Amino acid sequence: MTNNNNNNNNHKQNNNLIQGFGTRAIHAGQDPDPATGAVIPPISLSTTFTQPSANAHQGYEYTRAANPNRNAFETAIASLEGAEYASAFSSGTAVITAILSILPAGSHLIASDAIYGGTYEAFSKIAIKQGIETTIIDLREPSHLTKLLKPNTKLVWIETPSNPTLRIDDIQAIAKYTHEQDAFLVVDNTFMTPYFQNPLQLGADIVMHSVTKFINGHTDVLMGVAATNRIDLHQELQYIQNFMGGVPSPFECYLARRGLMTLEVRMQRHEQNAFRLADYLLQHPQVTQVHYPGLNSHPQHTLAAKQQKGFGGMLSFTIKGNLNNVNALFQHLSLVKVATSLGGVESLVSSPAYTSHARLSQSLRDTLGITETLIRVSVGIESIEDLLADFKHALENAY
Repeated sequence: MTNNNNNNNNHKQNNNLIQGFGTRAIHAGQDPDPATGAVIPPISLSTTFTQPSANAHQGYEYTRAANPNRNAFETAIASLEGAEYASAFSSGTAVITAILSILPAGSHLIASDAIYGGTYEAFSKIAIKQGIETTIIDLREPSHLTKLLKPNTKLVWIETPSNPTLRIDDIQAIAKYTHEQDAFLVVDNTFMTPYFQNPLQLGADIVMHSVTKFINGHTDVLMGVAATNRIDLHQELQYIQNFMGGVPSPFECYLARRGLMTLEVRMQRHEQNAFRLADYLLQHPQVTQVHYPGLNSHPQHTLAAKQQKGFGGMLSFTIKGNLNNVNALFQHLSLVKVATSLGGVESLVSSPAYTSHARLSQSLRDTLGITETLIRVSVGIESIEDLLADFKHALENAY
């Protein structure tokens, strides 16, 4: 059995030194290489590490258990989320799998219905095979939890803002009800990143991210991460990380750590552009609805402003017509690309009804507002005038 005691301390956030977000994003866990003085630590590709004796090691033994590049990334994420611990995985869905693996058979979990399609699949079709009962429901009214929580409820899961309709759940209120049942709360913070929202400070027990998205920010890494202040949950996650083996490669950890260095400035530009685009779309005659929490017209704008530090770079909008008009709009976009995923420096559009949420039933998609004319936009950091011109041209030629 691998001994990770030394590694546990490598992830811990030093709360004695409070620095600005941008400073921590650049420096946390990013010490110069002691052997060469290299400012950027090298990529450590070795799968094994020498040991001074049979019952001791120098912090690293086998790279599935711990790796210098992974530790550097985990330390930075813990710092930015205000967490004691962080555990990186090979993808966001690997994080979901790991958290489900914490639950004993016979457990009950409750999840918001406004979640990523892959998360919905994991809960509705995979968790049941592990003997886990699942309730997926609208949690915009947190008090509904009082009627849903059971003695065997172990986990409540929300994603706020949600993918793709940017719905907001009240983290603090949901955490209160969750903890009354002695369950733990997980918040998917992928859309906001730690720059705009820190769920642990609002009562969440675990915050997770698809690192693939804004955290890395360059559309070239597949990773996930979970952060927590609870040592019991961290130890469970670390055990699963090691013995189920869903860990990211050192190279991906290196790239993700590099991406973090510019997270602050990227998120500022993502948000600036998203505000401008949302305002433009809101006034367009062919657009029937715009989902962006930063708009005063968003039904949960006040709640978003209360629990977030900003509104991010994701929005969605609905256009008049049908799928033919959506495809015509896509075909006339030049700068903006049609692709799945989100959070990169480049702007992307997609049709959630046929991508991220395609496996959900038609009736459920309709209930959630994921219609065939809903378009999700990951607003990049290009020059805003170019983005506005591209959407203007596409909308003019979509009919």
